[in-house]
Amino acid sequence: MALQPWHQKIANPTQLGGIETAILDNGSGKGTRIAWINTGTGLRYKVVLDRAMDIADAFFNQHSLAWISHAGVTSPEPFSNHGLEWLRTFGGGLVTTCGLSHFGGPENSPAGELGLHGQISNIPAEIESIIQPDIFTGQLQMQLTGRMKQTQVLGPSLELKRTITSTLGEAKIQIQDTVINRGNQTAPHMLLYHCNFGWPLVDEGTDLIWSGNWESPGEVTESKIFQEGKNFKKCLAPLEAHAGTGEEVAFIQIEADKAGVCTAGLHNAQLGIALALRFPKSQLPWLTNWQHWGKNEYVTGLEPGTNPPIGQGKAREQNTLIYLEPGESRQYYLEIEVLSTPESIAPFIQNYQVN
Repeated sequence: MALQPWHQKIANPTQLGGIETAILDNGSGKGTRIAWINTGTGLRYKVVLDRAMDIADAFFNQHSLAWISHAGVTSPEPFSNHGLEWLRTFGGGLVTTCGLSHFGGPENSPAGELGLHGQISNIPAEIESIIQPDIFTGQLQMQLTGRMKQTQVLGPSLELKRTITSTLGEAKIQIQDTVINRGNQTAPHMLLYHCNFGWPLVDEGTDLIWSGNWESPGEVTESKIFQEGKNFKKCLAPLEAHAGTGEEVAFIQIEADKAGVCTAGLHNAQLGIALALRFPKSQLPWLTNWQHWGKNEYVTGLEPGTNPPIGQGKAREQNTLIYLEPGESRQYYLEIEVLSTPESIAPFIQNYQVN
């Protein structure tokens, strides 16, 4: 085993990084369990254990990567599954999970009312394990594993098992999810990773990186961003037209490489950093690009999913809705990496930036 630069120079691994758990004691998130993960590379991020182990704040050195909403981290609201109630506690963050049986606008289903983007992000985790790095044995990985149960008596019972892994010395987050039908009846299933990016990573001129056939719902007007002839892969300045509910969205049939892996992300040339999302096409065939350039609500989302955010009903009509039989499970993998050297950024741009 090669000697590390810190060999015989530190006594405690927390001097390099690791996992630190805590409970928020103030504001609308009071009582909420969190975990800070520090990779020792400049990448550090906050996992909200009480909200599906989603990731809120994320930083690379002094630069914030994620967009944080006015609400920020709030306590979970397990019964906020009606209409647009989900928005009241949507903190933004690097990763917010949507599903497990529906995402998209509110609708009525054969099983009852479905609120915006589903229930899972308001469900606390039952933590199974916290594994710290052990620099003295050369074990540099750190892991959090937990389970979230989206269930009701006499109804569907879906479980999400999530493991988040980082390694000391790597500016990378790996999310491994398993969704299991724990019930005794067939259950519909949809999953989307609502990844939200903000300033300073997102700024005027930041490049959005993705390739694939796309469509954008809604009326075509002069101000519409997603239309042929416009450069919708350059982030814009704040727009008056995006005050309130103003926004744009594209549904992308994202392309995969020869190994079946899709890559998307952002590149800020001014900061000299890029962020890459990687995920298997077989698991997450769609990417949604959300652009909301409101003043003081300045955000773009890159959102891998099993479907575009069309809702359970539309997916059923299109025969694209996934059904899980009792005991059946599906695996999902999402990787987030920060690139900060010309040698790592250049091939990322060259291979995946398509104008």
